[in-house]
Amino acid sequence: MALEKLKNFIAPVEDDDDDEDGADEELEYRQSEAKPLSSYEKKRTEVTGVPTNAAMVLFEPRSFEEAEEIARHLKDRRACVVNLHRLQRDYAQRTIDFLTGVVFALDGTIQKIGHNVILCAPRNVAVDGEIKLDGDDD
Repeated sequence: MALEKLKNFIAPVEDDDDDEDGADEELEYRQSEAKPLSSYEKKRTEVTGVPTNAAMVLFEPRSFEEAEEIARHLKDRRACVVNLHRLQRDYAQRTIDFLTGVVFALDGTIQKIGHNVILCAPRNVAVDGEIKLDGDDD
């Protein structure tokens, strides 16, 4: 008690000013959080147009270049169903090879769920069950 009086005598603290300054700093911090970090991030968000709470995203790529967008969703912890029937056979194989590497790096899973259709899932998405295709007689 005596120590607090001595501190207040030497360096008095005004409670009202500190609260207002802290509130201003907190408000300024909140406002800065809402802005994109860079112009790249803003463009990326506009291009994908997928809600942030989506757990699975469906893709029907028309070129190999779209595989990068699929990888981005996998990195954001979303499962992706990819229908490759619009790609030429060579580009479909390149896409599968690329996504296999992405899934491996993310410790996820990849499996064929139909003719030219694959499911890529990151580690946080559990995939249970197996789809038997006509040609899969084990």
